[in-house]
Amino acid sequence: MNLHARTRTGVGMRVQGAALALVLALVGVMPAAGAETLEAVLARMDQTAPSFKGLSAQLRKVSHTAVINEDTTDTGNILLRRVHNDMRMLVEFTEPDPKSVAVHGDRVEIYYPKMLTVEEYDMGKNRALVDQFLLVGFGTSGSQLSAAYQIKLLEPESIGGANTIRLELIPKSKEVLKQLKKLELWLQEPGMYPVQQKINLSAGDYMLFTYTGVKLNAPHSDADLKLKAPKNAKHVTPQK
Repeated sequence: MNLHARTRTGVGMRVQGAALALVLALVGVMPAAGAETLEAVLARMDQTAPSFKGLSAQLRKVSHTAVINEDTTDTGNILLRRVHNDMRMLVEFTEPDPKSVAVHGDRVEIYYPKMLTVEEYDMGKNRALVDQFLLVGFGTSGSQLSAAYQIKLLEPESIGGANTIRLELIPKSKEVLKQLKKLELWLQEPGMYPVQQKINLSAGDYMLFTYTGVKLNAPHSDADLKLKAPKNAKHVTPQK
C-alpha cells in the first residue's frame, strides 16, 4: 500500500470512529458530559445534612393495596424538628378522616378526634425501623444512607414542576427488608430534602408521601410538636 492509500485509510478509520462515538452517545451507551453521579449526590447530602433543623409542609399520603388494586388518600400538614439524632414529628391529617400522629423518641401517639381516643405505642427496639419508614431523607447524610442501603441513582423526574434527584434504596438489613422492600426518594435542591417518598412494602403494597409548600428550618417549639388532644380524651395502649 502506498503512502497516499495509507493516509486515506487512516482518515477513513478516524471518521468511522467518530461516527460510532456519536451514535453511542445518542443512544445513551456513553455517559453524557457533566452527568450527575451518585457519589456527587451523596457528597452534597453529607454537606447539607448538618444544616437541616426541621421543616413544615402540606402532606399528601397515598396508600396502595395491591390485592384489591385500591388507593386511599389522606391529606394534611407535617411539622418536623431534628436536634442531632433526635427527630420529632407531628402529622395532622384533615381529610378524609381527621387524625394526628406524633413521634417523639421511642413514643408514638395517634389521636382519633371522632372517637376522642389517643393510642400510645412504645417503639422500643423497632425505633430504627420506624425511622427508616418515615424519616429517611430529612437531614440524613449520604454516609448514613450508604451504611443502611444499597443505593441506585435513577433518572431525574419533575415533581410539582421542579426537577428532582431520584434515588432507589434497598435495605441492607435482612430484618428491615422483611417489611420494607424498597424506598424511593425524590430530593430537591438546594437543601437535598425529600419532596416525595415511596415506601414499597410486601405483596406490591406501597405508601407514597408527597410534600408541598415546604418551609425549611422554621422554628418549632415542643408545644408545636405535641398532640392536640383534649384533656378528656381516652388514652389506650394497644400493645398491652
